[in-house]
Amino acid sequence: MKYVCNACGYVYDPAVGDPDNGIAPGTKFEDLPDDWTCPMCGVGKDMFSPE
Repeated sequence: MKYVCNACGYVYDPAVGDPDNGIAPGTKFEDLPDDWTCPMCGVGKDMFSPE
């Protein structure tokens, strides 16, 4: 399941991960570190909703 940032619209896709920030492909949203933030706008995980 993909998650979308409510602030800027960035979509976190677990199949892709966030390699620029050290998040490997295959990392579930629930398994992201608590201090992970949106790579586009910097808000926290609590600002994301399931797509």
